[in-house]
Amino acid sequence: MSGYDGFRLERDGGVATITLDVPDKLNRVSIAARPQLAALFEELGLDADVRAVVLRGAGPAFSAGGDVAGFLRASPFELSKLAWNVAAPERCPKPVVAALHGYVFGVGLELALACDFRLAAEGTELALPEIKLGMIPGSGGTQRLARLIGLGRAKDMIMRGRRIGAAEALRLGLVTEVVPEAELDAAVARLVEELGALSPLALRTAKQVLNAAYDGPLELGLELEGLAYGVLRTSHDFREGVEAFLEKRPPKFEGR
Repeated sequence: MSGYDGFRLERDGGVATITLDVPDKLNRVSIAARPQLAALFEELGLDADVRAVVLRGAGPAFSAGGDVAGFLRASPFELSKLAWNVAAPERCPKPVVAALHGYVFGVGLELALACDFRLAAEGTELALPEIKLGMIPGSGGTQRLARLIGLGRAKDMIMRGRRIGAAEALRLGLVTEVVPEAELDAAVARLVEELGALSPLALRTAKQVLNAAYDGPLELGLELEGLAYGVLRTSHDFREGVEAFLEKRPPKFEGR
């Protein structure tokens, strides 16, 4: 037994796959699962053998949302911490890819929004329907969605609890790529392979700079970018990338 509440972890080389695994409940994400997911992402972030993390759902859906009954059992303090736990993919220094299919609702979409890449199967439906239950998205959905697709479009989705399909999600920039469902795993594998050939140190630094500076003034972002670039200049991977380019050979990155 994994000890996780409703999800499991598998490793294949440098790829760690987290599978939401309560298919008979459309992979509802329990209150208990959220700190467990946060701890697991932190663990994987510290594991030098992990090059990328994939988040997926078993059965007919990625996730249809949270355990609604659990919201009434949780204290207001517990509920106020939901966003921190669900933001774990964003904090993870490794690239995180969400493989979306079926329903991607509520906290399922909020988890996906915290990932770096979102690949969706045709037929996927995405929504933050909490308004229809007398609540709002409480795990980062209001903030990440607005920053990703714009305030007006986010209001249209959240304040109406509106579902959108994969094609519209692609137009809005909500997902990275849309493929036939039978090709989703292959598309994810191609992306992970592409990321695995790059410098882990450069990927980690790029993710950190992008996330940290996104909401700040341009001047702050440029300063942070410049400092990070200067630090990378002292790394093995920076020198290896330049020398491999000049010598017309594939680089051998070591993450240092």
